[in-house]
Amino acid sequence: MALAEIESALKEKKTPVICGGTGFYLLALVEGLSPIPEVPEEVREDARLAMAEIGNQAFFANLERRDPVMAERLHPNDTQRVVRAWEVLEATGKSLAYWQALPKDGPPPHVHFETVKILPERNELYARIDRRFDQMIQRGALDEVKDLLDRIDLGELPEHAPITNALGFRQLAAYLRGAMSLDEAIALAKTETHQYAKRQVTFLRTQMP
Repeated sequence: MALAEIESALKEKKTPVICGGTGFYLLALVEGLSPIPEVPEEVREDARLAMAEIGNQAFFANLERRDPVMAERLHPNDTQRVVRAWEVLEATGKSLAYWQALPKDGPPPHVHFETVKILPERNELYARIDRRFDQMIQRGALDEVKDLLDRIDLGELPEHAPITNALGFRQLAAYLRGAMSLDEAIALAKTETHQYAKRQVTFLRTQMP
């Protein structure tokens, strides 16, 4: 989708500007992706359910037995990547390491990228994060979380749907479930977002070309 927008802008003699947060998507655009076949949704769902049922340690042990190469690269608590390694192995019969070693499907040769990294001072960055989270609360974040919890309770969404990984969701859900105060939930959510931002800064400095 991004490449289609880039081509559209270039045809109009405009310079496309790509801005955003998640480093994986930016790298995928700039460097390309390994040619990993699409994993069927039922395989992905089975993997998520298995992780939820037996927990990280047991799930990782199963991966370690079947795919020691990927297990060596991953931490047992890195749920998302461990599940990804398992589902690719299940769907293709080959280790994710095999697919990652193949040449990447890069962008068209006529597209060239120039990277501009904006790295505010950490104190200012964290202050902005805190202000934004307060604004999210004021603008209905609790209602959004409540709606999601209701859909999970009704069985419309799985308990571990990807949306539940959104920053702040778990803390606000804990407040709505009566497990902590709202002030505590907000403080923990802000801290989690600080940690995420710190990882983003590290990524920009060390991995983004």
